[in-house]
Amino acid sequence: MRINQVSVFLGNTPGRLESMCKSLADAGVNMETLTITESADHGIVRMIVSDPDKAVEALSAQGFTPKKVEVLAVEVDDTPGALLAVLQKTRQAGVNVEYMYDMTKPFSSRPVMIMSFKDIDAAEKILQ
Repeated sequence: MRINQVSVFLGNTPGRLESMCKSLADAGVNMETLTITESADHGIVRMIVSDPDKAVEALSAQGFTPKKVEVLAVEVDDTPGALLAVLQKTRQAGVNVEYMYDMTKPFSSRPVMIMSFKDIDAAEKILQ
């Protein structure tokens, strides 16, 4: 299923993540899952939120530079090798996963992986 992710570049300084979270909380936006990658001077927050448009608006108003990105939410079985089967399908079709993370608040009882692809249309067809 296609969903919108909100990505934000954050300076790697104390309080910056707190400020981002406050902006969302003040706007009434719930973070349903998030991941943070970091380097020496910045981090990239990728998150699924209850209202992506409202999140972008609230974050922009507070001086952040958010970006709304379409990703796939892919349900996988909760068994050994289930993710491997998904990755084999995409590789065999020549579709590369750019990044992924798991969703902490899934849609159902099955685990959900958030996956980014250069060609989201091809990936969606392969994984339906």
